[in-house]
Amino acid sequence: MTLLFACACGIVIGNIYYSQPLLAAIAGTFGHAPSDLGFLVTLTQLGYAASLFLIVPLGDVLNRHTLIVRLLAINVLALIAVACSTNYAVFVAANIGLGFVTCSAQLLVPFAASLADERTRGRAVGTVMSGLLLGILLARVVSGVVADWLGWRAVYVLAAAMVAVLTAVLAVKLPKDRRDARLDYPALMRSLTSLVRAQPLIALRSAYGALVFACFSLLWTALTFLLSQPPYGFSEGKIGLFGIAGALGALAATSAGRLVDRGHGNAATGLFGAAVLASFALLAAGAHSLFALIAGILLLDVGVQGMHISNQSVIYAIAGHARSRVTTIYLTSYFIGGALGSCAASIAFSADGWRGVCTAGAVLAGGVVALWAATQRGGARQAAQ
Repeated sequence: MTLLFACACGIVIGNIYYSQPLLAAIAGTFGHAPSDLGFLVTLTQLGYAASLFLIVPLGDVLNRHTLIVRLLAINVLALIAVACSTNYAVFVAANIGLGFVTCSAQLLVPFAASLADERTRGRAVGTVMSGLLLGILLARVVSGVVADWLGWRAVYVLAAAMVAVLTAVLAVKLPKDRRDARLDYPALMRSLTSLVRAQPLIALRSAYGALVFACFSLLWTALTFLLSQPPYGFSEGKIGLFGIAGALGALAATSAGRLVDRGHGNAATGLFGAAVLASFALLAAGAHSLFALIAGILLLDVGVQGMHISNQSVIYAIAGHARSRVTTIYLTSYFIGGALGSCAASIAFSADGWRGVCTAGAVLAGGVVALWAATQRGGARQAAQ
């Protein structure tokens, strides 16, 4: 069942990342410069963040089986709308809608956490998140290869077919969840503030997540701009293959969950934050060195994915009765950070090219390390764990 959850998360979350190596091809279809489309990733992630805030809390009170299956069915329709769009405004709107209904992946993660016992919860979350993170990264590989052969629209047709099959499988295999409680939606949303006040650690971990995912989105959005121009000049397929380097970083996810299970979550946080900061030195050299670029991608993804798993393992352990709402607080912050990172990528690249992107990333990563260091004083250190 854990493997099924991991595969489902990977397939679903990939839907909002297929576009990243395709930005140059999509821009050509609609008559825009590639750097102008950085905001497309931003808008899709903002749509996703909105659904994390508005829909994911329902997982604490409604039947998650029904909610997940219905969201997946709508997801299929959104993918078809993206594939068939011939008008640019319609295409952008379809992508925002696609981001909004992709939140089913983040209903699956707390669902898996609730099925695991306390001793293995970090490992279970790490395994499911490995699937999700591999989906984010390998989506770039799949979309680049398919686009090279069949064009970018075929990517979304293939994705719609995969999600349709997944919907049928989960309708049968997903554990039954008969918690159809009476819904007081305003009270449910107000409880988000109460949770943060009662557990300041949720806010701290949300800040870590927002900053590292801003670094992640900054890199993967701007990477297309760098690789599609001299000295590289790569095709969509070759750009997509860089997702393989990033996917190796997802291997850190399971080990990060185990570190939290063993009581080393705070130390892991500092280590992963330092890895993200160090990666931008390698990435800066990657403007003219393919080896340095790949090494930087690998190190950044190890840091980002490890931090993400550490964060989720910690927050799920402190609010077992409200895991969907904790997911909402954390991941809304996380993907707002990602959206800002994507936006910053376009601005920084237009202002100062790849050097500007790496400078912006180093500033964001430095914020993570500084925040972690500030929690190491006295009682703040104990609270940070």
